[in-house]
Amino acid sequence: PVGIKSIEHAIIDKGWEMGWVVPQPPDHQTGKTVAIIGSGPAGMACAQQLARVGHRVSVFDKNDRVGGLLRYGIPDFKLEKSHIDRRVAQMEAEGVEFHTSTYIGKTSEAEDGLTVRSPESLLESFDAVVLAGGSETPRDLPVPGRDLRGIHFALEFLRQQNKVLKGDRMPRQITAKGKHVVVIGGGDTGSDCVGTSNRQGALSVTQIELMPKPPEHENKLLIWPYWPLKLRTSSSHDEGCERDWAIVTDAFDGKGGKVERLKAARVEWRKDAASGKLKMEKIEDGAFDLRADLVLLAMGFLCPTKPVLSAFGIGLDPRGNARANTLDYTTTVGKVFAAGDMRRGQSLVVWAIREGRQCARAVDKFLMGSSTLPR
Repeated sequence: PVGIKSIEHAIIDKGWEMGWVVPQPPDHQTGKTVAIIGSGPAGMACAQQLARVGHRVSVFDKNDRVGGLLRYGIPDFKLEKSHIDRRVAQMEAEGVEFHTSTYIGKTSEAEDGLTVRSPESLLESFDAVVLAGGSETPRDLPVPGRDLRGIHFALEFLRQQNKVLKGDRMPRQITAKGKHVVVIGGGDTGSDCVGTSNRQGALSVTQIELMPKPPEHENKLLIWPYWPLKLRTSSSHDEGCERDWAIVTDAFDGKGGKVERLKAARVEWRKDAASGKLKMEKIEDGAFDLRADLVLLAMGFLCPTKPVLSAFGIGLDPRGNARANTLDYTTTVGKVFAAGDMRRGQSLVVWAIREGRQCARAVDKFLMGSSTLPR
């Protein structure tokens, strides 16, 4: 097989090494200004395209460093942050301005120490605004004992570790050192929690998933061109982890307000004859306990953070994302666009980049009447 991903990595890495990847500043300025909220993959991709055709672009992010979930949601062992830093330097040379530690919304909803700008001020100061934040509202697990100490959302855990690795002080860091860790959720974020827990010195790491164990190999003729359903094992799993599937969490238990165990049960998934949908049924005598000093909830993300969308008065789709299509990326508010997770919900980095670039073309066309940017 041809490893297309490996080939593309080798080409671009060689390009950076040899100095072939250089800034491409515009040869003229349009006089138009664009504000982009969010410096993740969608925001950065959109900003770079717009800057290269001569618009003045300002990127705002509530975090203290550029990169969004690339910076704080993905561990260093999967994504070296130097890749982000060199791209930021290239974009700054092309004229993009980055404003970190800046919250867009209401002052009452901003964390202490952040600069706050209202949506009204952006709409007055810029010719177009792009909402390109990430999907950061995690799926919770509202079962008895959820309020015990030691139960955290995955992103809390991963964000703190990434900040510590950059030299930030974190006096109350969530750490897996010397603990029995249970990760709930079998996706990429769960895998990141497994790898990070091992690196912090966890005594044991167990990852459980509600859905049944996928097959070792996909049925290519049945699945193509859709995303194949098959068992995926990452380097984090290879480093040490117990994995189990078709497990439902019924409750958390502990003493002194601290979690000590997870009460779970094995389930079977059966197709309902009437609806054709899979339904979960508990297996008789399938209940069991898992020791847990630290529980990490990695069950996906529901939608973007609501305060930013509500501050702009953006209409939402049924899933809570900004309502916008992929033709012009416009929202229900004039001259406000949305792309990436903000529009489509939790997705992959490549989708965010694609939408950011397509949104840039839509914004350019809105500002200039036509666009030479690729779709």
